[in-house]
Amino acid sequence: MATSSQSPVVIVGTGVVGVVIAEQLLDAGIPVLMLEAGPRVPRAEIVENYRNLPLAAKGNPIECYPSREWAPHPEPAGPGKGYLQLSGPDSYAQSYVRYAGGSTWHWAGTCWRLTPDDMRLKSLYGVGRDWAFDYDTLEPFYARAEQHLGICGPSDPALQWPARRSTAYPMPALPFGPGEARFTEVVKQHLGLNNIPTAQARNSGMPYDDRPACCANNNCVPVCPVAAKYDASTALARLEVKGATILCNAVVWRIETNAQNHIEAVHYYDQKRETHRVSGKLFIIACNGLETPKLLLMSADSRNPQGIANSSDQVGRNMMDHPQITMTVTLEDPYWAGVGPVVNSGIMETSQGDFRSRHAGAYFRFNNFARNRFVTFAALKKGLVGKALDEEIRRMTACTADIVLAHEILPDANNRLTLSDKKDWLGLPKPAIHYDVGEYVRRSAREYSLPLAHKIADAMGATEKKFSTQFNQSKHIMGGLVMGHDAGNSVVDVECRSHDHPNLFLPGGGNMASTACGNSTLTMTALAFKAADAIVQQAKGV
Repeated sequence: MATSSQSPVVIVGTGVVGVVIAEQLLDAGIPVLMLEAGPRVPRAEIVENYRNLPLAAKGNPIECYPSREWAPHPEPAGPGKGYLQLSGPDSYAQSYVRYAGGSTWHWAGTCWRLTPDDMRLKSLYGVGRDWAFDYDTLEPFYARAEQHLGICGPSDPALQWPARRSTAYPMPALPFGPGEARFTEVVKQHLGLNNIPTAQARNSGMPYDDRPACCANNNCVPVCPVAAKYDASTALARLEVKGATILCNAVVWRIETNAQNHIEAVHYYDQKRETHRVSGKLFIIACNGLETPKLLLMSADSRNPQGIANSSDQVGRNMMDHPQITMTVTLEDPYWAGVGPVVNSGIMETSQGDFRSRHAGAYFRFNNFARNRFVTFAALKKGLVGKALDEEIRRMTACTADIVLAHEILPDANNRLTLSDKKDWLGLPKPAIHYDVGEYVRRSAREYSLPLAHKIADAMGATEKKFSTQFNQSKHIMGGLVMGHDAGNSVVDVECRSHDHPNLFLPGGGNMASTACGNSTLTMTALAFKAADAIVQQAKGV
């Protein structure tokens, strides 16, 4: 054992969930030690990495976040290659980074809420699971999350999703670019659909939380160069001023229990493969919805032979995301995607309805990524050079667009994360995930989302349509630590506390019992605030 230390509260992970909980504890006068598997790097380094990437690599959101050998994450090349061991009819290929600040470094900032119906699938439609509490219970925590992250969104209730809310957004919605504006008009005029502004963690026209206003450079993914978009790394210095201790390059590999089956300590490796032990009174594991189940399973001991917090055998089960299909259309007239944020609007009403008893809902969005990097290689394949090549790139940049069809998915215990026999650099097992989007999603594509996508393309004046040949992942990791009242079929209670260990909290997207169709980060953050209140009370002995 190289060293041993202690802290009243130990938080594993420095992503949005971890930093939100840490700040609530610090503000309550409770010391916090945070452990991060990966490095802490300046924004300028990531921006420079992105600038130096070849054009073909710029479309991958984590190419400019190279893995460290002791903390690999999924990436197409380099030390993390082959980190996720995937099986099943569909691929659970995720993108996340093990850096200080977590995966909000490269998210789009999209912050949809769940609706009341989204939380009652079993009661209303006879499918999936109900949440352990209702929307009105979660709503105040949504409001706190929106204020904390700095969400911009519409003031008109008719444009909000959902309109049932107690507070206004901190900032007004950002304006639509020309492509989104035209798309909004077309789907309304021809199909009666409402393309509404996205609530997003991005400063609109004003500074907020010591971050500048959005300058509309369309580089939200993979990194906002000016930090106008919220990411958890922007909070780390503030937490340190408030008294937090943050240890980076600390890969937690074991959770230790005592004779009472309380959590006694966590063990971590540093980048030199030396091991350390940190004891404490309360422990929060906030490593994302994939790394947290992996750690719990790795920590099996004589008292917990199936893994920590896993007496229900539900840890790592019910892995979910938003299976998506991308429709690329070639258009008669220019739409000019790429002005403003990469995700700035969406059609959400198509996610709701009684049809959910039969098939999934779907969310349609006009992808506002600038098209030039996507079309350049297609233009080169035509053998064009000089002025002809330049004109073709300009034409395709203006007259092509991607429409994304993102589906909800039901929890399925067979969609499961387990430990692979393949090992990483530290000798720790890599995560293995078996995944099948299921007939609920496939039926939606056949009967609902793809037929509607064809109608949308026709309304836009498409001369050509191309669809992705498989369900791709949205990189919204949910479900592997599902919440519930019954310790026999869930991992955590309504405060994100482990049923098995009273001093262990496992907050985040893993707790979500349903996915709806919108991005999961705002719901994860709301759950973090809810958990933080319980952790503060427990830490103070209230």
